[in-house]
Amino acid sequence: MEYVLNEDNACIVKEIIQAIHNNSVYLSEIDGETGDGDHGVNMNKGFLMADVRIKEDDSFSEALKKLGKTLVMDIGGSMGPIYGTFFSKLSRTLRTEEKIDAKLFEEALKNAEEGLMNLAGAKPGDKTLVDTIVPAYESFKEAQEASKGFKECLEALKIGAEQGKESTRDMVAKLGRASRLGERSKGHLDAGATSCCIILQIMADGMIKRMVE
Repeated sequence: MEYVLNEDNACIVKEIIQAIHNNSVYLSEIDGETGDGDHGVNMNKGFLMADVRIKEDDSFSEALKKLGKTLVMDIGGSMGPIYGTFFSKLSRTLRTEEKIDAKLFEEALKNAEEGLMNLAGAKPGDKTLVDTIVPAYESFKEAQEASKGFKECLEALKIGAEQGKESTRDMVAKLGRASRLGERSKGHLDAGATSCCIILQIMADGMIKRMVE
């Protein structure tokens, strides 16, 4: 059985934080095409604040908890509570577990997806980060149901996230500032869908690197 140890794997969350930092300008550029252009700035601020609170020897679930709490309490705006809920839901599902396998991670993803959708009030097709997380989760679930290994399930998640992000180019925004543009919001990536894709892909890569067989 393939699994990832919960203990001492805060490094996975630190890699996510670094990826958001590295892409902060890009995310703001995307946001500037249809919104106010501060998505990358706000994400970077909240994630770096969490970085100093996460200890190297924290568990994966503890690091997720600290990131989620920081985003809810300190980042503000709409994305803080949304991403804060996402990471907190992941953490809550994993916190008591020593080993994280494909079945457990699928449950964590499902809980995070549902929590995010309930809070954001968004559904697939609204041109939001939901359009990334839903196909990513579905791709992971399908691979798991097909008895694929944990690594293969995570690779499927990465593909689903990428396809979901790219699908937002052809959508008309239904929520947020971009919705004011109507049809003019077509042809642009959604910034939230893009940051969500980065997060999921880096998380998957980090787990694959630390997979125990």
